[in-house]
Amino acid sequence: MGVAQFVAAPLALANRGMLGAVCAVVALAFAWLARVLNTPSRVYDKEANSVGREYDAWTSEGILEYYWGEHIHLGYYGEKERKGPFYGGKDFIEAKYDFIDKMLEFSQAQAPLKVLDVGCGIGGTSRYIAKKFPKATVTGITISPEQQRRATALAAERGVSNAKFEVCDALDMTYEDNTFDLVWACESGEHMPDKVKYVEEMARVLKPGGRIVIATWCQREEGDKPFTPKERDTLDYLYGEWTHPYFISIEEYGRIMQRTGKLQKIVTADWATETIPAWRHSVWVGVWDPWPVIRRPKLWWKVIRDAWCLEIMHRAFTNGLMQYGMMTATKPATN
Repeated sequence: MGVAQFVAAPLALANRGMLGAVCAVVALAFAWLARVLNTPSRVYDKEANSVGREYDAWTSEGILEYYWGEHIHLGYYGEKERKGPFYGGKDFIEAKYDFIDKMLEFSQAQAPLKVLDVGCGIGGTSRYIAKKFPKATVTGITISPEQQRRATALAAERGVSNAKFEVCDALDMTYEDNTFDLVWACESGEHMPDKVKYVEEMARVLKPGGRIVIATWCQREEGDKPFTPKERDTLDYLYGEWTHPYFISIEEYGRIMQRTGKLQKIVTADWATETIPAWRHSVWVGVWDPWPVIRRPKLWWKVIRDAWCLEIMHRAFTNGLMQYGMMTATKPATN
């Protein structure tokens, strides 16, 4: 062995050892990051009003409104938009308006005069319905004071005088029986700790002959196919990351509606296919326009966590663990 080889051999061994150490550190770092990201950080807490608290924060930060617009719910995508590149040119915000139109069609509501929007967010849907039915009075309720404040301000800015917003617990509403022609609930059931009371209260305030329509994230019906340990872990993460107490199946919502004894002509459907693109589309709008986040370093970690959750949601809906529940019914005119 020459001198050069004599010197190079230990150096090569040292370099390989250093490279191995670096790889080990990187692997440990990624394992730690994955563990942190997969540990829910906003677990539901009724006593602490975790739902209202988190929506207060999201509303004050303004990031959710910047990217999602005035409608904090998923969008509707037609077949070409689901299969085409870049969502067939579909605008992320426009998809939300399309969803409202499709949900209105699904509800079978005909020119309602009194509308209740249960879980109205910052009031985008309430204002849209108010403009669509100018003779109607639309009341939006939320458990978040910040959302109520923002919704009221936006209605004033846009000159929508027939929409009002109130802080109200959907499980203990102050409205009298038989008050509203249309009871609308879009993506609020996820946060409800008592799904039975949630449906019962909406059925109670619905007028005889009126329509109720619900859109909500659901887990699949277990039936004779119990959740696997991996599916349970995913559900626990989805419960705890965005302060959901639990989900139920579309079929269970249908049974709850039936058991109220106040609803008939119940129709249920799964719109997972039509809404799945919204999960990743919401991430891409941030990638295409990252500056609102980049300028606010305090939000970086929260946005990373939200993007991670959006991807987990996408996969859960794609593989059938999660479903997008649509339910509508009427209250018999004789009640």
